[in-house]
Amino acid sequence: MSFSIDEVNFLVYRYLQESGFHHSAYTFGIESHISQSNINGALVPPAALLNILQKGLQYTEAEITIGEDGSETRLTESLSLIDAVTPDIVAARQNAHNAQKQANKETGSGSEQNGVDATTCSAASTTGGAETPSAPEPIDGDQSIDIPPSKATVLRGHESEVFICAWNPSTDLLASGSGDSTARIWDMSDNPTSIPNQLILRHCIQRGGAEVPSNKDVTSLDWNCDGHLLATGSYDGYARIWTTDGKLASTLGQHKGPIFALKWNKRGNYILSAGVDKTTIIWDAASGQCTQQFSFHKAPALDVDWQTNTSFASCSTDQSIQVCKLHVDKPIKSFLGHTNEVNAIKWDPQGQLLASCSDDMTLKIWSMKQDTCVHDLQAHSKEIYTIKWSPTGPGTQNPNMNLILASASFDSTVRLWDVEKGACVHTLTKHTEPVYSVAFSPDGKFLASGSFDKCVHIWSTQSGSLVHSYKGTGGIFEVCWNSRGTKVGASASDGSVFVLDLRKL
Repeated sequence: MSFSIDEVNFLVYRYLQESGFHHSAYTFGIESHISQSNINGALVPPAALLNILQKGLQYTEAEITIGEDGSETRLTESLSLIDAVTPDIVAARQNAHNAQKQANKETGSGSEQNGVDATTCSAASTTGGAETPSAPEPIDGDQSIDIPPSKATVLRGHESEVFICAWNPSTDLLASGSGDSTARIWDMSDNPTSIPNQLILRHCIQRGGAEVPSNKDVTSLDWNCDGHLLATGSYDGYARIWTTDGKLASTLGQHKGPIFALKWNKRGNYILSAGVDKTTIIWDAASGQCTQQFSFHKAPALDVDWQTNTSFASCSTDQSIQVCKLHVDKPIKSFLGHTNEVNAIKWDPQGQLLASCSDDMTLKIWSMKQDTCVHDLQAHSKEIYTIKWSPTGPGTQNPNMNLILASASFDSTVRLWDVEKGACVHTLTKHTEPVYSVAFSPDGKFLASGSFDKCVHIWSTQSGSLVHSYKGTGGIFEVCWNSRGTKVGASASDGSVFVLDLRKL
């Protein structure tokens, strides 16, 4: 048995992802060219690197305890990983056990006389196929807040972590995207007698004149405004457009490397994408052709967001934010001020203010009317992963509710901000691990948050109080609300997707 450098790199990359070190995983993946390997990530079981290391330790222990004559001496304590890679310690243990064996022979004592090794192996075993999830642990706190497992619909099918999910804006179809190189559409329409139907959207590439699975992560997806089409972005470098019945309508190929984000404009005639190749692209949705490619970043572009139907902002690991417009050859605005990579950007509902969040632990608000930020919000103690505006304030369906900005951080908190005042109005502190996603209900009265502590919390945006909590079986990557505000969907690191129907609570 042997392994290649690509295989080792992939196991390290997967370990970093599973452990929540997503920025490290991203950087390592780029430098080690993970996207160019032919490893099928869907076939790699969870915790593969740790299992291999554990088996390596067992082999090293066996080397120490089995003498040249085949006899065995029981270890008094297990090796640690550091022990195993330290030759002096291994040699010392071998000498000690050899001396012990000689003493046993002279005294006639030792466990060898029993014929049975009394020690037990505590190493985790691996089996083929999907991992059977453990039952959710109870959440400490008010039992009236906790949502019992019986009130959640758990959707199984994905064979790897599910990075993203999004509700169709017109019907209760939930789309999900996974590391198993598929997206899936789940029919969550109210039908209590049937199991939710799922459509599997397999992401394939042409190789040797045949279609083969791309074996790359599906990293982003977005429904168009009327819900008739779904766009997906993948680590294989292609964006794709699908119909609601799961048929591939168009393949968009212009990026050189993984796509990290993509969005439809409101009109539904253009799709915007951002990639590791440092570029952003506007695609004509009808023809599938590249309308314009923008090359203004010096490093991978991480996120994009439309301001109007023809103008947008993009952010990058180069710490800059660029505002660009269709048919204009240069950025119409550049925002500089972050001191580390910018993870996400979002325009407010009216397209007047742009919010950005960064690994520099700050949240900044920008206006097209000035070069410096309007607000520099410094309250989080670790990286800020994502941000969302409430669907409220002037010009929205909820004009009487104040406009709020939510930020989710690796410091395990969510913060709600009054942007007009530049002040934090609520700090939501029930999570115990990094928070990867937040989403406002359509009326703006509630906020859902998802964390790697496996919990989805639902909060009142007015009081900041916790309303509902549900604990799943994997770390939560994404949370989202359906258009009526009655259901919350979530996707998790163990391959599960689940739906909470709030009408049943």
